[in-house]
Amino acid sequence: MAQVDASKLRGSPLTYVLVALLAVAFVSTCMPRAETLPPCVASTRFDRISPPASVVTIAAVGDVADCSGGGKQMEVAALVDKLAPDAVFALGDLAYPDGTIDEFLDCYGPSLGRFREITRPVVGNHEYHTPHAGGYFAYFCGTSGTPFQGWYSFDIGRWHVVALNSVCGSDLDVPSDVAGDFGGCGRSSPQIAWLRADLEAHRGQCTLAMWHHPRWSSSTEGSSHAVDTIWRTVTEYGVDVVLNGHAHDYQRFPALDADGARDDAHGTRMFVVGTGGSAFSGFDSDHPRSEVTDDSSHGVLRLALRDDSYAWSFVPIDGDGFHDEGGEIPCHP
Repeated sequence: MAQVDASKLRGSPLTYVLVALLAVAFVSTCMPRAETLPPCVASTRFDRISPPASVVTIAAVGDVADCSGGGKQMEVAALVDKLAPDAVFALGDLAYPDGTIDEFLDCYGPSLGRFREITRPVVGNHEYHTPHAGGYFAYFCGTSGTPFQGWYSFDIGRWHVVALNSVCGSDLDVPSDVAGDFGGCGRSSPQIAWLRADLEAHRGQCTLAMWHHPRWSSSTEGSSHAVDTIWRTVTEYGVDVVLNGHAHDYQRFPALDADGARDDAHGTRMFVVGTGGSAFSGFDSDHPRSEVTDDSSHGVLRLALRDDSYAWSFVPIDGDGFHDEGGEIPCHP
């Protein structure tokens, strides 16, 4: 089974050890049950592609574990187990309602937490119901970027992946100063400066970007204008695929340009995969940009990342019936 090449992570191994220890120290002083956290995932756990595999399989999903009961996260975890992906991309809002350490240990842990060693996550707004998203950064210590920023990048197979923090201050259910934790998502923010430099360094490589809030959405949550600069940056650099959660449904978009207009030659294809177990949110109406929408089936998006192309399939849990698939789509030259 192919693994993420952590040698391509930004920063030295010592840096990631230090920031992981920082997150654990934060939690141990601010949260109960810190002593029951699983050990931090060492960066060397993800260095097994040599040479990079020609095909890497990803299971991507967000909006997962509902600690109030009735969620489908265990069925989704069973599906991931059956698919046996090389990596899991967790698209935020992973432990409801508040992203506390108890919720990560008790609800996320027994479900998708079983794949923690092959998971690369992004932070969602519900994680910030806990101050500084401390539960999230501690649980994913070593694999979620520098606490308490939430952006990082890595290579998997022959693809480059960027993971971003989209909790930019527009959510009504989190404190308005949350973006101050990491500098927000504006044009002059540290995250955008880092993103531009990272994408510039990987021009010509097949690239995937993931964050929680979708720029475009036909769901009841609506489109997120707060991530417009992120979207414009990834389209400017020709990112091939964007993965989001937040909306509790599945949406597939055609390749879009910076303004959301269809651009089959140069645009970026976007998927919303908020189908990890929580209750569905539904749609206001079909968004004119949407190609496919569904709010009837929990499941995961399975991506096959090849040397210079990708294919996708939405795979539902047992008992749900929606499917979607397509490819092979060539990467941008």
